[in-house]
Amino acid sequence: MPSRHRALAVAVAAIWGVNFVVIDLGLREVPPLVLTALRFLACAVPLVFLVPRPTSRLRHVVAYGLALGVVKFGLLFTAMAHGMPAGLASLVIQAQALFSVALAALALGERVRSAQAAGVAVASGGIALLALGRGEHAPLAGLLLTVGAALAWACANIVVRLSGERRPLSLLAYSSLVPPLPLLAIAGAQDGLAATVRALTHLSWTALLAVAFISYASTLLGFGVWNRLLAEHGVAKVAPYGLLVPVFGLGAAAVVLGEPVTPAVATAAAVVLFGLFLVGRPVRVSPGLPAGSTATGR
Repeated sequence: MPSRHRALAVAVAAIWGVNFVVIDLGLREVPPLVLTALRFLACAVPLVFLVPRPTSRLRHVVAYGLALGVVKFGLLFTAMAHGMPAGLASLVIQAQALFSVALAALALGERVRSAQAAGVAVASGGIALLALGRGEHAPLAGLLLTVGAALAWACANIVVRLSGERRPLSLLAYSSLVPPLPLLAIAGAQDGLAATVRALTHLSWTALLAVAFISYASTLLGFGVWNRLLAEHGVAKVAPYGLLVPVFGLGAAAVVLGEPVTPAVATAAAVVLFGLFLVGRPVRVSPGLPAGSTATGR
């Protein structure tokens, strides 16, 4: 990846890290599935009237909306609403990198370099250290829901690659039409229609600001850039940059929410960064070998 694209991937990771704190604040005002529905409704309207239709097939648009909007964010917001700390959530969700690389190899036949595999392993070890050091602060159900959200995110990454989409912003806008109704239907079944309607019609300024950040900074800007990088460089090269999200998430949660960052947490975060360095290190091409080849033929 060019340096400029790596910088974009890091910037998206920073936005997504801070986003966990914003989600935590928003969930204090709005039920999780309602907040998720508002996120995607704000993304879809009025953007769908301003951008052309996606170039991918309808089934890919719907699949992406279901995987990302209904499953990934539905599970993640529910986990955080039931006690999953923002910093720890930003960490556990990055299991998506492992799932993404594995699914890309199995479903797409993408080749994973040995250095990439080592980098993902090292960074995942850092995430495991963080989880072990902070796991007592999260309920088991919250951890499991967040892991499920990570798997759904990986599936969404694969859908992007399978779609061959040439208009990432259009895919994001039109797929955002998919989640609101299913999410609100589930919320109504769980909490009752009256409670769901009240949540929608009694939004505080804190809730509105949270929806704005989550929708426009995290979803439209973040996933718009992320999808373009996926389309240009492949899942195996891009997905591991998501491992930076917990570094930013833990820092933002410490500053805003008072979640502690112990020396053990800082050490584990450094391990994550080293793993990311291994993942992003450019391949050296020997003279006479075609681009994409190495001296060992890997």
